[in-house]
Order: sequence, then C-alpha cells, then structure tokens
Amino acid sequence: MRADRLVAALLVLQARGRVTAASLAAELEVSVATARRDLEALSAAGLPVYPQAGRGGGWQLLGGARTDLTGLTAPEARALFLLLGPASGSAPAAPDSRAALRKLLRALPGTFRAEAAAAAEAVVVDPAGWGERARDRPELAPLLDAVVGRREVAFDYAGRGGPPARRRAQPWGLVDKDGTWYLVAGTARGRRTFRVDRMGAVAPTGEVFERPDGLDLPGVWEEVVGELERRRSLVGARVRVPARLAPVLRDRFGRHCEAAGPDDDPDGDGRAVLRVAAHTARSVAEQLAGFGGAVEVLEPAAVRAELAAIGAELVERNRG
Repeated sequence: MRADRLVAALLVLQARGRVTAASLAAELEVSVATARRDLEALSAAGLPVYPQAGRGGGWQLLGGARTDLTGLTAPEARALFLLLGPASGSAPAAPDSRAALRKLLRALPGTFRAEAAAAAEAVVVDPAGWGERARDRPELAPLLDAVVGRREVAFDYAGRGGPPARRRAQPWGLVDKDGTWYLVAGTARGRRTFRVDRMGAVAPTGEVFERPDGLDLPGVWEEVVGELERRRSLVGARVRVPARLAPVLRDRFGRHCEAAGPDDDPDGDGRAVLRVAAHTARSVAEQLAGFGGAVEVLEPAAVRAELAAIGAELVERNRG
C-alpha cells in the first residue's frame, strides 16, 4: 500500500468532507477496491475516517480533522501552481509531475481550486532558444533516481574536443540553469560538474554513497558559477562599436560586458566603447568576429591580433 496514495486520499477527504469509494477511485485513478482498502487503512490507523451507510453515504472525515499538508492560503496555492504548472512539462519526471499536479489540484479546497488551476495553465516554459532544436534529456530521469537513492552511477561523457570517456560519480544534485541541466557530483578527484546533455548510457554501479555532511546544494552551485565566471573573465578588451550594437554585445557577453566610461557614447559620435571579457584572447576575438567591420578593438594588442588572424583565415578559406 503506497503512502503517497494514502496521503492523497486523506487530502481529498479533507477537501470534500465525504466521498464514496467510487469517487475516490476516480480521483486517484485506481480501482474501487483499492480506494476502499485505502479508506479502511486510514480508519485503522486511528484517523477519524468512518463509513456511513445508506443513501447519500460514503466515507467521512469527522470532527473537522485536518492535515496541514494543504493548509495553504489562496495566494500560496496560486504561487505553488504557477510554479508547478510549467515545471510539470519539463521536469525530469514530467508524467509523474503532471499526475501529482492533478491530484494536488483536486485536494485543494473548492474556494480557490479554480484560481490555482488557472495559475497552472497561465505559464508555458519553452526551454529551446530561437533557432535551436529542443534538447533531448533522456538521462535526467535516471540521474534524478540516483540523486534521491544516493546511488553511484557510471556514464559516458563527451568533453570539449575529445571522444566520450566512461566516468563514475556520486550524484549530489541537479541544477537547471537557463534551460541547461547540470549534475553536481562527487568523484575520486573531488567535486565535479557535468552537463547532462553531454552524458550518455547512465547506469547505476551498484554502489551507494553518503552525501557530504551539511551539503548545501545552492551554496555549492554558487561556488561553481563563481569559479566559472572568474575563468571566463581572465582576458578583457576595450572595443568600439555602433551604439545600436551595444545591447547585442551585452546579450552576447552577459555580465562580462560593461560600459568603458561614464556612458555608452563617450565620443559623442553614435558609437559606444565597451569592455568585454572571456577566458582567452582567442575566445574574445571569436565572439567579436561575427560583427565584422562594425567592431574596432582598442586594446589589448593580443585580441586585435587574434581578430586579424580570424579575418585572414576567413579570407584564405573563402577565396574565390
């Protein structure tokens, strides 16, 4: 007998006050016999759940008994379903998430059930960027199982510029950053972060592990982001571009693009001077190359040289 189903049955009783085995079976998507056994189990556990015979009978939660599982205010319920609605379509266990969403909705007091349902349908999350294919994430579900069960996994991992290699890791948690999923894990070489879309053939090794004492996943992720952002800003450059391109460069470089002076047009000629940064001079140049002659690198010389080299390579490769 599943504990989650018993909790769901209790929530329905709390919201309705009285139910029949048939109506509860329809709510929980189980057989009538299973629903009846669940109601009997709640009663046997000491909860004030009693059958009432005759016309209009059924099972009733007596004495105003309540569980605080749905002790939500209307704004709290709306906020919960605003979050769960879009998440139920993109989460690692999307079918289970949608089923849980339906059951929670049915268990809410009728006074704000309609508002919660509207909130759940009010937001759509499309994780694919413009012009991108939707990312297939078949490894998310087994990774989530491994995180919850604290089971070590083995997997193929394709690093940058190399063939996939077999790895082993102890999954600590999953992070969704702007539509890209990452696994934060412990390995023989210490903490590592893996992009889920580069992982394949995830399988449990049969080994279990204990999470580090006091592990704070949000804190760990903040450290990961800080380390990566520091590496991405090792080489800076001052560039001059038409002012209309300044917002485009900000989108391209993110937090590593800022005004190089008191405003974005210090020369007063419709051009902006910005400071951009990346992990190498080549990387800065590669991100600027797509803007062609609209970009002038003022400094350093290393980035100017890399940008000139990219231009020469393009000319040579595409010479008629």
